Amino acid sequence: MAGFDLTALTASFGGERVIGPLSLTVEAGQQVALVGKSGAGKSTLIKLIYQRVAGHAALVPQELGLVNALPVFHNIYMGRLDEHANWYNALTLIRPFRKDREEIRSLLERLDMKEKLWVPTASLSGGQRQRVAIGRAIYRNAGLLLADEPISALDGPMAHKVMTLLCERFQTSVIALHDVEMALAYCNRIIGIQDGQVALDESSKRLSANDILNLY
Repeated sequence: MAGFDLTALTASFGGERVIGPLSLTVEAGQQVALVGKSGAGKSTLIKLIYQRVAGHAALVPQELGLVNALPVFHNIYMGRLDEHANWYNALTLIRPFRKDREEIRSLLERLDMKEKLWVPTASLSGGQRQRVAIGRAIYRNAGLLLADEPISALDGPMAHKVMTLLCERFQTSVIALHDVEMALAYCNRIIGIQDGQVALDESSKRLSANDILNLY
């Protein structure tokens, strides 16, 4: 599964509806940017989609979900915990297997973090922590990526490098992005969220930045 077809997506907090009801179909090969102002419901929508397709998707949550006490290697390795037996995972905590070490080191090299393999995650900067969460999602090796502001803590060159890598590694994606220019550059479909509803759904080729900025 890479694409999905979801109906009746809704979410409420404190008795107030914040998402939906809405339906969303994403086909394999579509790289979707969710755009809209803060509080529009983008993060909630990412979480709702993940609840429905969790077994088939890699997730980069806005809060990252890292284990601070563990080194970078183990945080990325957690992307495939469910693929291995318990004994394998327990042994990996003590003495990781060479093939796992080499694969994760190679991935970190693409993220300009090769030297951080055994560094405790708690000691990393915000941008480095974000790249660890991105590395974990890539390591999961899923066909679908769900990411909530995955480049918010990265500077321009690194943000472009990461988006290029994500587009290369994931055939299909839904990425909440605040940066309109990045959304247009790296995604082929733009979905604008406003007050918990879809206010815009169009091919990025047919849009300009000004068309999207009306949502903000």
